[in-house]
Amino acid sequence: MSEIFTDYDRFAWFYNRYWGEEFSLPVLGIFEKILFPDLPGGARILDLCCGTGQLAAGLVARGYRVTGVDGSESMLAFAKTNAPDADFVCADARTFSLPALFDAAVSTFDSLNHILALDELVSVFRRVRAALRPSGRFVFDMNMESEFETGGLESRYDIVEADHACSVRSSYDKSSRLKRYDVKIYRRERGEWDREELVLMQRYYLESEVAAALVEAGFGSVEVLDAEHEFDLSISDGRAFFLAR
Repeated sequence: MSEIFTDYDRFAWFYNRYWGEEFSLPVLGIFEKILFPDLPGGARILDLCCGTGQLAAGLVARGYRVTGVDGSESMLAFAKTNAPDADFVCADARTFSLPALFDAAVSTFDSLNHILALDELVSVFRRVRAALRPSGRFVFDMNMESEFETGGLESRYDIVEADHACSVRSSYDKSSRLKRYDVKIYRRERGEWDREELVLMQRYYLESEVAAALVEAGFGSVEVLDAEHEFDLSISDGRAFFLAR
């Protein structure tokens, strides 16, 4: 089941430049309300699917000891620069194993939507549960199908600069609950333009499916909070935060 995520390697520089900090800053504010008050000073936090490390940097700045796990070597190369005082491990979220026990685990920016099968999502949750102390907390966000209640099933995102451009086209299939991102990236280097094309996929789960998967993996109570209504976070309508204990 383990694999190296080379598609995310190709996307890493763009994610680092445009998205890592954009999402980590408001999420740290949300954690101030729903996670940090429950943690002891200097707590150990697992940042699962840590990406390019901006969230890890924010956690370290607050005095926490952080270990980031991600399946993309290129994402982690940026993370080690962005958060030099954190530890990072390249591993598959479905199969990772770490020697230390953590007071909390987090996974943000709809990272777990990229787990495309429910049994594999259970595997992720089991690995997280094994990494936590008995009193540990697990907080993560996911995109939910309510994102499409007020908008269409397709969207576009474009950035054009002098030396690079990126085009992202997304489409959602309600029958399979799969969202497809068609990404084209152009970069000018040494006077030549390079082009990358890749496809990234997400699955949109029902709240009941996620909650049942958490219970199956050994978690007790599960709370679900709507990101926009509870925290005024409008990055991707339909985003929900799950709090598992």
